[in-house]
Amino acid sequence: MKAELLRILRESESYVSGQQLCEHFGVSRTAVWKVIRQLKEEGYEIEAVKNKGYRICEIPDVMTAEEIRSRIHTRWMAQSCLYLESVDSTNSYAKRIAEEGAAEGTLVIADEQIGGRGRRGRGWETPKGTNIAMTLLLRPQIRPEHASRLTLLMAMAAAQGIRKVTGLDAGIKWPNDVVVCGKKVCGILTEMNAEIDYINYVVIGAGINVNQGSFPEEIRQTAGSLSVELGKKIPRAELAASIMEELERIYEIFLQTEDLSALYEEYNKICVNRGHQIRVLEPGNEYTGTTTGINKNGELVVRKENGETVNVYAGEVSVRGLYGYV
Repeated sequence: MKAELLRILRESESYVSGQQLCEHFGVSRTAVWKVIRQLKEEGYEIEAVKNKGYRICEIPDVMTAEEIRSRIHTRWMAQSCLYLESVDSTNSYAKRIAEEGAAEGTLVIADEQIGGRGRRGRGWETPKGTNIAMTLLLRPQIRPEHASRLTLLMAMAAAQGIRKVTGLDAGIKWPNDVVVCGKKVCGILTEMNAEIDYINYVVIGAGINVNQGSFPEEIRQTAGSLSVELGKKIPRAELAASIMEELERIYEIFLQTEDLSALYEEYNKICVNRGHQIRVLEPGNEYTGTTTGINKNGELVVRKENGETVNVYAGEVSVRGLYGYV
């Protein structure tokens, strides 16, 4: 009821009468008033005027399950949403509830993450009240060797969601770093629990620097935030909802073929590596070349300086711009 009431108040251009709300939910005026009081306690500024009703005046930057559900327009993805004030890692939490039987499409989102992980064991912390730390639980009926492609889908959804909400020219540094103005604003970590030929579940975590104002010295040159680039604060729940809407669309297209044959052109349009010289760093091997983007398998197509064309699989490979991070 709280999420739907929030949606009604937000989408209304004028006051919504208490009687309308009572009839909509089939509850008493007292029940409606109790929910309004809860929302006020959570920081929502709601005006109540006799003979007119309720009007929402100000929405706090909160990421409660009700706030996200009141904003999201998906059929199934993230309709089940678990909000945590603080957590060690949203990926670890999602794996725990996956083992307990949580449904596909469950979204775990936290206001603070103190033990998050990036690729290759790197840390990824989320300060309280600033960024987004979220993990989606999926149970895809696809071959385990195709699961790595889900990481690229989340990168696409994050970039498109950022573009939609902020207007910023978000792009993807292959395979899954989302960048704005040459700086990384989103990292993605996908983990899988599977048998030889069957996936039990996949969790896809995304850490997004939304309203963070500064970064430690060691990452200051490569890390950025959306609010710094936009010059104003961004509502995190709106962004999370937008990303989930994009991901549902992309994921359902992917399931039809288990590859990116219907998506790689969309990916390549926002791939910042495309058409540029890059340095490919493989264990024991380093070379430079120019990339035309990804193929239908999500591999980066690179034309080496000697004219040879190779398809690079993410795995343990790093890709850098010839003169820097991008």
